[in-house]
Amino acid sequence: MLKTKKFDVVDYLKTEEEIEAYLNAYFEDGDYKYLPLALADIARARKAMTSAAKAAGVSRTNLYQSLSEDGHPAFETIAKVAQSLGYRLSLVPVSKLAVKNSKKARMSV
Repeated sequence: MLKTKKFDVVDYLKTEEEIEAYLNAYFEDGDYKYLPLALADIARARKAMTSAAKAAGVSRTNLYQSLSEDGHPAFETIAKVAQSLGYRLSLVPVSKLAVKNSKKARMSV
């Protein structure tokens, strides 16, 4: 009988470069609903779930639940977990057109 092992991405997040590539893949995809899962994977890979929970002001169990596929964490929780892992969330213009449209919108207010 063939023996298999359950896939866990944490087994492949050994270096900071691998972690960064993994996180960037979520942003390139544009599907942000899985960002909490990525942060949970990174916290598990770094063995930092307890410190991430403390930074977010929730219990470790609650953080696991929030960052699960069925969880719906508050933006503040995501931002605090990201910061505890050494990341900062920021918004940047996608293109010059976005900046131009933003200026027009402010001028018309």
